[in-house]
Amino acid sequence: KYQGNGSNDQRVGHGLGAVPNWILVKKRAGGTARDWAVYHSANTSAPETEILYLNNTDATADSSVYWNDTAPTSSVFTVGTGNEVNESSGNTYIAYCFAEKKGYSKFGSYTGNGNADGTFVYTGFKPAMVIVKQSNTSRNWLILDNKRNEFNDVDKFLKANTNDAEGTTTLVDFVSNGFKCRTTDTGVNE
Repeated sequence: KYQGNGSNDQRVGHGLGAVPNWILVKKRAGGTARDWAVYHSANTSAPETEILYLNNTDATADSSVYWNDTAPTSSVFTVGTGNEVNESSGNTYIAYCFAEKKGYSKFGSYTGNGNADGTFVYTGFKPAMVIVKQSNTSRNWLILDNKRNEFNDVDKFLKANTNDAEGTTTLVDFVSNGFKCRTTDTGVNE
């Protein structure tokens, strides 16, 4: 939790002891409601220059006002003046920060092949949850997990950016060392 100050180069401690791969920031109080700001380490070659929003389908966009074009460190992440991350004094924010832990969590990107015998994505362990967002175009955020899908095919999903009920269509298989796309669906394997 942190307080906005509306100025560039505000550093926020995250307590991970490792560099975050994924950061979600949401304004909690003060002023106008704002989008969920998303930092992802696999978002282009310079992720600190890019922004995604968890609650909409927008493609990644270049903007210095969110992460102040500054890569996170093992102790802090930096925010600029973007309203979603640091509007002004009196606004409070919550940040959820995640770092990779071998055998437990993995953050990355992959390229779809548009084939029903789709791309295999290596994680090094069998996933319990996968969140997918095509970053170069407007697509939904898809959440797949092993609680609603106890066996393959993984065909039940939620969309983070909508209030839709659970969707059902075969998307992937969770395997011992990653996941395998099983569709030509544009949400996971365009």
